[in-house]
Amino acid sequence: MSRARGKRYDEKPKLNIKKVIATIIAIAVFIMFIISLKNLLSNPEVKKEVSTVTTYFTVYDNNKWGVIDNNGKTILETSYDEMIVIPDSTKDLFICTYAVNYETGEYKTKVLNKEGKEILKNYQSVEAIENYDDNNVWYEKEILRYKKDGKVGLIDFSGKEIVPAEYDKAYAMPGIEKSIIIEKDGLRGLVNNSLGEVIIDVKYAEIESLGKTYENGYIVKSTDSYYGVITTDKKEILPCKYDKIYNVSNNEMFVVTESGANKVINKSGEDVLTSGFSEVTSIDGEYLVIKNNDKYGVIDTSGNSQIPCEYDVLLKAFDKTYIAKKDNKYGLVKIGNEVLIDFKYENMSYRKEANFIEADLADFKTDIIDKNLNVVLSEVIISDINTEKGYIRVRVDDNYKYYNFQFEEKKSQEVMPTHTLFLVKENGKYGYENISGERVVDCIYDDATEQNEYGYVAVKKGGIWGSLKSDGTVCLEPNVNLDNNLYIDFIDTWHIDENSNMNIYTK
Repeated sequence: MSRARGKRYDEKPKLNIKKVIATIIAIAVFIMFIISLKNLLSNPEVKKEVSTVTTYFTVYDNNKWGVIDNNGKTILETSYDEMIVIPDSTKDLFICTYAVNYETGEYKTKVLNKEGKEILKNYQSVEAIENYDDNNVWYEKEILRYKKDGKVGLIDFSGKEIVPAEYDKAYAMPGIEKSIIIEKDGLRGLVNNSLGEVIIDVKYAEIESLGKTYENGYIVKSTDSYYGVITTDKKEILPCKYDKIYNVSNNEMFVVTESGANKVINKSGEDVLTSGFSEVTSIDGEYLVIKNNDKYGVIDTSGNSQIPCEYDVLLKAFDKTYIAKKDNKYGLVKIGNEVLIDFKYENMSYRKEANFIEADLADFKTDIIDKNLNVVLSEVIISDINTEKGYIRVRVDDNYKYYNFQFEEKKSQEVMPTHTLFLVKENGKYGYENISGERVVDCIYDDATEQNEYGYVAVKKGGIWGSLKSDGTVCLEPNVNLDNNLYIDFIDTWHIDENSNMNIYTK
């Protein structure tokens, strides 16, 4: 389940090993180090709490809004009528809305820090900038919008002005981080959050991303309806002279329409390919996935067919290898149209970060296929793929197992070394062990979660949920029905709201 943008990394525990003062032989030094390390990791008294960066959450209780931190400490009391917005969960910057007139749509805002003191008081109506894609809603980090005399401007979190309040609108480019469109008199420009400056002047009719991230640059449309490309370092790669530029590129080649004809050009504007396709959907080195007559295939930059246009879906996976759909089933094909994996799966998706393929079977189970095309995990139910920590959690025969991205089976203590509680199952019930494998919570629960990054676990008994602290003691006895929640998570006595992608906690 995807929750929110801006994922946080756990800090690894640091070992404080004293230097050996006496002169000893090298083998003794090595032995002493190993023994010290073993004793440290096996001692359950070494760490009682999961160490995390302080993180803040919006909470909702009794029709009022407030803020807590990752230890469950109240930062702002639940006394506000409108939702408190936290643009960056690691920063104590909380935007509170008040004096709302629902008839006119007018309202006021103030910005508070963790002491409840008002900050950024020199600016009027400071707001977070919302962004979204098909799965998530989030707020842009590093940048805020403010209003003055009916105009809008942009500031950073410290209050430094990025652009003055002289624009009609300022909003995020949908699905693209660090890209704020500014409008004035019907024309558009663009501010990059990271650079903190205008990188595209306000003179274009339209601006859209070239690819799925801001690093690829932007397609711009002039007021006379011609298209060009501008990079994040303000360079014009393609001038505004094309009838259309498509959202397909590898930074060396672009798909355009010029004088009514579709073609592929290089960044110097020279023709690479002018025929053999009606549409190009991706460029991967010298190979282009094309579409003709509603079917997909692959050609090279010389126009030679490498995979015929006979597939309903064709998506790049491993090197020269593509996920393909034919007759409502998925398989793998490679350049030369060699079938590598038969068409027998209900769906396939390539996990680029981990370099493997999820191949779904008809019974809701999944095969995992590695880069060597071996089915390394067969007929499993995937519970979690953690790309930050490099592990997969799967359910096999009602038990959970862990694997690294080399598909070596690991203990949960190995893949989550900063955790203090590890889920175990015995006689159909769940409990917890510490990092040494010692039982600290008896197996008395009907269901339970792994420890979250803030140290808490959720436990279910008698159809209702509660929470435990990082040392296994009870935080909240099970008393909450969460049947409507797709995702179960607790911070102290607060549980995540049904709409979990907003990262709001409630009671």
